[in-house]
Amino acid sequence: MIQRATAGRLPAATDSAGLLSGWRRELDNAGVINSRIHALAVALVIAWCGVVRAADTATAFVGGRVIPVGRAEVPAGTVVIRGGTIVAVGPADSTPVPPDAQRIDTTGLVVMPGLVDTHSHVGGGQGGDASGPVQPDVRILDSINVRDAGFRKCRAGGLTTLNIMPGSGHLASGQTVYVKLRRVDTIDELLYRDADGRPLGGLKMANGTNSQKEPPFPGTRGKSAALVRQKFVKALAYRDKLAQAAGDPEKRPDRDLELEALVDVLEKRKIVHHHCHRADDIMTVLRLRDEFGFDVVLHHVSEAWKVAGALAKSGAACSVIVLDSPGGKIEAADFSLVNGAALEAAGVPCALHTDDPVTDSRLFLRTAALAVRAGMSRDKAIESLTLAGARMLGLGDRIGSLDVGKDADLIVLSGDPLSVKTRVLQTFVEGRQVFDRDDPEDRLYAVGGFGASRDQKAEPCCIGPALGGLK
Repeated sequence: MIQRATAGRLPAATDSAGLLSGWRRELDNAGVINSRIHALAVALVIAWCGVVRAADTATAFVGGRVIPVGRAEVPAGTVVIRGGTIVAVGPADSTPVPPDAQRIDTTGLVVMPGLVDTHSHVGGGQGGDASGPVQPDVRILDSINVRDAGFRKCRAGGLTTLNIMPGSGHLASGQTVYVKLRRVDTIDELLYRDADGRPLGGLKMANGTNSQKEPPFPGTRGKSAALVRQKFVKALAYRDKLAQAAGDPEKRPDRDLELEALVDVLEKRKIVHHHCHRADDIMTVLRLRDEFGFDVVLHHVSEAWKVAGALAKSGAACSVIVLDSPGGKIEAADFSLVNGAALEAAGVPCALHTDDPVTDSRLFLRTAALAVRAGMSRDKAIESLTLAGARMLGLGDRIGSLDVGKDADLIVLSGDPLSVKTRVLQTFVEGRQVFDRDDPEDRLYAVGGFGASRDQKAEPCCIGPALGGLK
């Protein structure tokens, strides 16, 4: 049992202005004099200072098996965090614990980095519509419901970072967004941002059968590639005009949000996250990448095992889905659980993903176990849930492993991460507890029951006029 008195929930930020305003209304209605209000305001300030001090208090996870990822496991280790950052990791008998630290006894438990899902549809968001096959201007950010129950299920599954995608019913269905699963009230508070404050994310693209429909959508694989090529040619011309204008507003071309998004891809400010299944579709993506020079992560890659050598030569990374009950998609008929093992043997960077709701986020750990059963090494399978995905999102310097200086995103497990008997007990994001299995409300989202799926929405995949395209 984790020591709850010291683990406790690290305090969340308090809306002091709103709370004080509410108290003021109640007191005014009761005819209480202003001096009482002043006293309450002072008390609130003191409480707030206590929150700030608590947030900076060190927390030490002591005695558990530590899986740092990227280096050897520590059978009985200590992880110390402070101010949302990891400050120490090592053997329990030689890693100092600050005297002011809250201690969490993890003896008999496992501590490892929070899981990174490179491909998720949590939040019920939708990307492009039926007006055309290439819509890179659309932002999934603008359609995510942060109160979707799927977010709480993600935390229950140990996930701390997601790449939330629009669907694959378009050649380009919109911009993805990278989120950190803090317990907050708005999607903006979940975002990873660059140095200029812009939300981080990539561009979702797809080929194969999902985007083949009636005009204006393509009807063949060849036409699909031609439409993408044509759009990138226009983006190159747009980029040249911007360069020639040299910042002169009189010479700049009219703004084109679609082409601006593709210029971000050409300039490698955004990476392409590309849905593909068949081996020939994988090779088409690599040809387009070589032609236009963009960076790409290949997603799903059901037939990657057929072209593992070519993938290794290309240097492209793969985000793989592992299914325990494949079927229902003709172009994924040759999907194999050996994908992870084949890519590892060839030296291809490989991460795993849920494609939630295709795989429930609460079962993400199990996907790595299935990959190991099919021949992937244990270390690489665990890395594929954490550090490999972080690197594919350009976040490897912040998350994905338990290293000093990285964000304090970690999970506490009841046992080995690859055992079907193991449960996520606690999830921490930036040092704050965002899931506790002993909390009845959190437990509901972990195990299910009435109300556990309230407000949760999943878009259909390419059925009739639907353009959700989750797979």
